Amino acid sequence: MAGKNRPNPKIKDVAALAEVSVTTVSRVLNGHPYVRLELRDKVDAAIKRLGYSPSAIARSLVTKKTNLIGVIVSDISASFFATILGSIEETASRMGYSILVCNIMEDLKKELRYLEIFKSLRVDGIILMHEATTQAIARFITSIGIPVVLSSIKPEGLHFPLVNIDEEAAAREATAYLVDCGHRRIGLIGGELNDSSSSLLRYRGYSKALAEKGLPFDESIVRFGNYKMPDGYRLMGELLAAGERPTAVFCLSDDMAAGAMNRLADEGLHVPGDISVMGFDDSAIASMVRPALTTIHQPIADIGSASVEMLVKRIMGSADSISEIILSHSIVERASCARI
Repeated sequence: MAGKNRPNPKIKDVAALAEVSVTTVSRVLNGHPYVRLELRDKVDAAIKRLGYSPSAIARSLVTKKTNLIGVIVSDISASFFATILGSIEETASRMGYSILVCNIMEDLKKELRYLEIFKSLRVDGIILMHEATTQAIARFITSIGIPVVLSSIKPEGLHFPLVNIDEEAAAREATAYLVDCGHRRIGLIGGELNDSSSSLLRYRGYSKALAEKGLPFDESIVRFGNYKMPDGYRLMGELLAAGERPTAVFCLSDDMAAGAMNRLADEGLHVPGDISVMGFDDSAIASMVRPALTTIHQPIADIGSASVEMLVKRIMGSADSISEIILSHSIVERASCARI
């Protein structure tokens, strides 16, 4: 009956019904170990009878924790982010946290606004998956005092713990793989170098592999855009129109590789018979396209889970000395690259 009379019961109502102090109720709600069993049972019975649900905001003021993790991604539509966000959410949930995902669509003003929202919501930690930054963003992140982990990125100017792979080494191995398959004219489709350190690292790996294999760097078969499928389609068209076409093209994301393959199909060219195509990420789309995509495997799910685990350690104040986790990568051979 008491629950029906009080549709929005408060903590003082629980205390009155249980015949204990408000402090005792608060201790029970927050798992305080020093509450007698009989008092805890009375409070639990009163909570159940009243249908009382403690305010998350009020509880956070007491515990100094919200159990919220803010996540910033550059473009949630990309296959890579769809995979890694699933891993982040699953791991965070298992560890007792909920996530707030903010999709900034490459907008730095939006990124700063979301960071301010994270601060106002008192999130316990932040996972950042967007590389482009400004001095204002770097200063703000440093000033708010919230633990931050960089996931799958290594941007200039932000010095926080990170989880990633060795992107330069991965791109070098991918390019060397194509050379070892007999290709001597290898094009590149990647992201803008001034926007993304990942693109720069992968571009360096490509360039170094060519030099190590004694092959010339040809700027005419290198194109930069973004990591999305439409740009892969467009940039492959530019490569085909540039003159002597490459025998293989290394795309710095699987989405771009899928777009490039679509363009080749529309031009009446066959993969890998006419041109081999290699991707980067091993996201879900790599095994879905036809022919299935040979690509660099990033352990995307492991990057996501390791990022959450590293962040929670810092939230709990139990972080060890490890500030950088570099996971292993590999080449996954499928059907999009031919030996010539």
